[in-house]
Amino acid sequence: MSRNVHLCNVSDIPVNGMQSFKTGDGLDILVANFNDSYYAYSDSCPHQGTCLSEGFYDGAVLTCHKHLWQWDVTTGKPIGLAEASLEGYQVEIADDKLFVRPASALKMSELFADVATDTQDKLEQITRREEFEAGSILYDIGDVTDDLYILETGRVEFQFGRDDRITAAGFILRKGEVFGWAALLEHQPLRIARAVCVETSVLLRLNGEEAVKVLSAEPTSGYRVMRQLNTLITNHLTSSGGQ
Repeated sequence: MSRNVHLCNVSDIPVNGMQSFKTGDGLDILVANFNDSYYAYSDSCPHQGTCLSEGFYDGAVLTCHKHLWQWDVTTGKPIGLAEASLEGYQVEIADDKLFVRPASALKMSELFADVATDTQDKLEQITRREEFEAGSILYDIGDVTDDLYILETGRVEFQFGRDDRITAAGFILRKGEVFGWAALLEHQPLRIARAVCVETSVLLRLNGEEAVKVLSAEPTSGYRVMRQLNTLITNHLTSSGGQ
């Protein structure tokens, strides 16, 4: 699904309630009402794929019934035990009909989600959307750290080591995750990992120098990105040894 799709009528959604729908592409999408506003997400828990529509919704917080992960329905961001955001869709309403389309991977990303909307728009203007076949090497150990990537669809795996001792890092990225973020850092000229597409993948490619220029012109947004980047680096280094 790459364009607006008519999902349902507004009246099909209970007041401060939720309802799941299936698109013609076979996607299951959950729509929730909160104070006369509507929010759409994948009806699949990012933890183990449980149907969120089988969980609990109190009109503001969505709870997966299997492991009690929770999310703020207005943002899709995790609350408490949850460790991942929901995969969201943009909602548009016209003549009592509710339409959805995939949300921007950049705006879903942890790195850029909290910056000002106009800054997000400027960053999107300098992204390049590219598709790679399974097995494609996006960058290799020792390559120049020029661009960073945001995963839109597919799966990407990281490998570490030298020569014939290269091994998988043991984690797979999800939509909206940013990698190759060394392109935003000073004194990090070369890659220390290999990034490989496990399956056909679509990515947003963003030049690090151009991104830094946008963020430097918006100090508040730039500060938020760099603070979040520090958190991402710490988490990844702790769990896998780096990117």
